[in-house]
Amino acid sequence: WRGQRQKIMKIKINEIFFSLQGEGTQVGIPTTFVRLFGCSLRCSWCDSMYAVEGDDYKEVKVQELIADIEKIKCKNICITGGEPLHQKEELVFLTNILLEKGYRILLETAGHIRPMDIFKNSNVLISMDCKCPGSGMDKKTNLSLLKELEAKDQIKFVIKDLKDYEYAKNIVLKNFFKAQVIFQPVYGSNLESLVNMVLKDNLNIRVVPQIHKIIWGDIRGV
Repeated sequence: WRGQRQKIMKIKINEIFFSLQGEGTQVGIPTTFVRLFGCSLRCSWCDSMYAVEGDDYKEVKVQELIADIEKIKCKNICITGGEPLHQKEELVFLTNILLEKGYRILLETAGHIRPMDIFKNSNVLISMDCKCPGSGMDKKTNLSLLKELEAKDQIKFVIKDLKDYEYAKNIVLKNFFKAQVIFQPVYGSNLESLVNMVLKDNLNIRVVPQIHKIIWGDIRGV
């Protein structure tokens, strides 16, 4: 019965497209993006609200989604949202098949839901947010989940202003994380100011702006 159910299992997807990875440690790598639909958070700076609420999605069989992914002929996959971990069973099924087919996966998640064990696979990079006050969702972050991440993974702080920077700095200095730490400025904020603060405080982190927005602007599907 489980096998039969998996054959007809459907997943809510907002969009699929081919572009450069614009964020984090894999920045600049050609990637197929699979944007799943739905999220329980409402970050103030969210740039994909169309994948968070409303009806801009379709339910497709997981096998049909995989067929669409294979047409793009790129072995790097970014599963994003929304919040992909809201569709747990469907996501595990999708991920398992992709790994069997030799894909390398980056999972983007918001830091309030524990990723399933399949994402410990060495061919998966978990990119987990630590929400800062500027998002309005800082109380939702589960620090224990960030501490569970491995050296292959990354923790992303989206920095809007000085308050966000001081908040992020405090967490980085007071906690030990095995994962790599990224400070990502909100698009349109002062990148130079953020870099200068990081250098002044000599933080052991990376500053990585969203290069896809530098190239194409804040538009959908890139």
